[in-house]
Amino acid sequence: MPIPKLVGIVGNNAPFSYNRILLQYMSRHFHKQANLEVSEIDDIPLFNERDMKQIPVAVKSLSDKIKNADGVIIATPEYDHAIPASLKSTIEWLSVDEHALTTKPVMVVGASIGVQGTARAQDNLRQILNSPGVNSFVLPGFEFLLNNAKAKFDADGQLTDDSTESFLTECVNHFITFVGDTKRNFASV
Repeated sequence: MPIPKLVGIVGNNAPFSYNRILLQYMSRHFHKQANLEVSEIDDIPLFNERDMKQIPVAVKSLSDKIKNADGVIIATPEYDHAIPASLKSTIEWLSVDEHALTTKPVMVVGASIGVQGTARAQDNLRQILNSPGVNSFVLPGFEFLLNNAKAKFDADGQLTDDSTESFLTECVNHFITFVGDTKRNFASV
């Protein structure tokens, strides 16, 4: 089987993001197992039902990337115990018209400078991804929550903690298997 084509979504629109650094690290570190293209959401406008007649170019572009990918990895920060408004708005855009995330394998990861990682945001995101209209296939278990991110990345964006890198590798390997299994199971449908 060829290596899977994945889209990584940076789950916020901040100029600096440990979630962006995490996805960039994953793209470099796992390049032999998957082709991971990191995508930004900073140019996607706030979702508004009045604008649904004309889907924004940035939304259409991201939707096309997702539809042409084998799977998606979403890296979410945690803002006030939930995902950022920019990520929620992006998913709302993706859940109308083309439904790009429907039956798409999705892995949820997150990085935070706090001690709890992004546990609540990841729960929130999983609930959204399972909702009618979105209908993603979210990788069960293997939740990668990177806490104290500031201390776990060096200046070059490399993980410095061996146990964190080992667990991330385990999670990614399970996701790649999940993507392959999902693709095989739905090839006959």
